[in-house]
Amino acid sequence: HPKMMENKVFLSFTFYSTILILKMYAVAIITGQVRLRKKAFANPEDALRNGGLQFCREDPDVERCRRAHRNDMENIFPFLFLGAIYSLLDPSPTVARIHFLIFCVGRIIHTIAYLLGLRAPTRSVAYSVAQLPCFSMALQILLATTPYW
Repeated sequence: HPKMMENKVFLSFTFYSTILILKMYAVAIITGQVRLRKKAFANPEDALRNGGLQFCREDPDVERCRRAHRNDMENIFPFLFLGAIYSLLDPSPTVARIHFLIFCVGRIIHTIAYLLGLRAPTRSVAYSVAQLPCFSMALQILLATTPYW
């Protein structure tokens, strides 16, 4: 759409958001692969198909993958809202790109640290760094919309 192509900030936001959504799909696929490898299924029908009801069980590695995925949902979904609204505020394209890049890289590092069980505080530092642009965008949105509350 020609109008959308004019908004460089929105295009940058769209690029990083799509990378993050693909990363979430990758975590879902990894979770499924770990379930198969560890024979730890959430549903009886899946366990029966893969060896028997005894495989309808939890596994620490599967649960780690699920926690990583849940953490993504708790953080990437709000980013999608904040980034989209922030893009409408006509911010500097360079500053906006830095916001999106920091969040994206922080979330990728967070996922790697989570899935590989990297030594603390790697994961929490990545989490915290990724939160900074979200707080910045939220503050700018609130400042821009305060006159209308």
